[in-house]
Amino acid sequence: MLNTLQNPLKQKLKKGVLFLLSIYIMVGSLLYFLQEKMLFFPTVLEQDYVFEFSKPFEELFLKTEEDAVINAIHFKVENPKGVILYFHGNAGDLSRWGLIAEYFVEKQYDVLIMDYRTYGKSTGKLSEDALYKDAQYCYDYLKERYKENEITLYGRSLGTGIATYLASKNKPNQLILETPYYSITDVAQSRFPMFPVEKLLKYKFPTHQYIQQVSCPITIFQGTDDGVVPYASAEKLLKLNIENLNFITIEGGGHNNLIEFEDYHSKVKKILL
Repeated sequence: MLNTLQNPLKQKLKKGVLFLLSIYIMVGSLLYFLQEKMLFFPTVLEQDYVFEFSKPFEELFLKTEEDAVINAIHFKVENPKGVILYFHGNAGDLSRWGLIAEYFVEKQYDVLIMDYRTYGKSTGKLSEDALYKDAQYCYDYLKERYKENEITLYGRSLGTGIATYLASKNKPNQLILETPYYSITDVAQSRFPMFPVEKLLKYKFPTHQYIQQVSCPITIFQGTDDGVVPYASAEKLLKLNIENLNFITIEGGGHNNLIEFEDYHSKVKKILL
């Protein structure tokens, strides 16, 4: 009698385990195959789209590889204090990010800002290695026009990993990171703790590795209420005990609104003398 009762129970338990396992595998597969769609949110512009900004600019089309062309905006001012190479976040295109970059033009800096492959008018196959190569191409472009100690690297959100990599391979004047992450793997692990994201992710962006190889001054801005990149992820960079790192906490700051805080403005003003 007992065995008769146990068999259906075992069968139900087995079916339940198989069901949960199939869900686990399905979600894991989605994480692997759809990770680019989860990480990158580009908008595409027609090639004849005309940018409109309040500051003088030059539009560039940089052929970084045989099958890749990077669209960029180069803002220019008279008697610039230096130039900022700006790496934007994971959504939108230059029609939006150019407006954001104008904030730094107002501080008497030239600014070069690029659209990543598949964003805006930029073309080419997207990959982590390609992003690094395109970034270096833009850096070399600036080195032909400015002294290297006049170049400031600025990364925001997704762009912080790219800017940090670039700073580790070159000798810019300084590196500024707004809402950075320890690594994309770290952020993904916080959202999907049940999955082996280290093995699933094609894009790692290990900021924590590259930032330790940066010799120039580093400034980090991170809000305590960031709902995209957890404050704890950025704070891990502080815990690396890097001597040339200045970590600025914006109390109540989120992921996209640090510019609304006076503490951000005052610190940027000191950094961009």
